[in-house]
Order: sequence, then C-alpha cells, then structure tokens
Amino acid sequence: MFGIGGGELILIILVVLMLFGSDKIPEIARTLGKMFRQLKHATDDIKSEISKSAEANGIDTNSITGGISTEIQKVKQNLTDAVNPLAESGSPSVIQEVEKAKEDIEQITGPIKRLF
Repeated sequence: MFGIGGGELILIILVVLMLFGSDKIPEIARTLGKMFRQLKHATDDIKSEISKSAEANGIDTNSITGGISTEIQKVKQNLTDAVNPLAESGSPSVIQEVEKAKEDIEQITGPIKRLF
C-alpha cells in the first residue's frame, strides 16, 4: 500500500490523532470523502463529455482503444522475441541443438558430480 509498512501507518495515525484530536478526525474524514466524491463525479462528467463529442464528430472510440491494444500486444510480442529468440516456433533446429548440448554437458559432468 504505497510502500508504507504497518509500523509507519500506526505512526502516521498517532501523529494525526495528536495534531487534530479524536473529535476532529470524523469531520476530516467526511470532508475528504466529499472531496473525493466530487472529484470522481467531475472526472466522470469529463469522460462522458469527451465521449459525446467524439460520437458527434463520428469518431469511434472503441476502434481507437482496440487499435492501441493491438499495437501494445505487437510490441510485447516483439520484445519477447527479442529477449528470448528460442520462444518462436520457427526455430526447432536451434532448440534441438541446445537440447543436444545440454545432454553432452550432462554426460561430461556426470562423473565429476559423482566425485563430489
């Protein structure tokens, strides 16, 4: 939770209690709740206004977000292929060579491992 541990949270609560007193804390919590509710309603209004103006101008918001999602997936796949080239399905010969090398190493190091 925001990188705050249990001890730090207890210390913060104690400091707040000492600064404001136990009778002011519920009032502060109500005020903060109202502020967050107003902020949420304001952002919801802005989102709906943007959606309405986009629809009025003939812009399909679903296709925009869908296009972004597909581009993100392509970038992820390209990064995966760059980091792990053996993950692609077109390289079975490379995988076979790696497996053969692993078996050779096991055969060579087998007697050495048994000595220790």
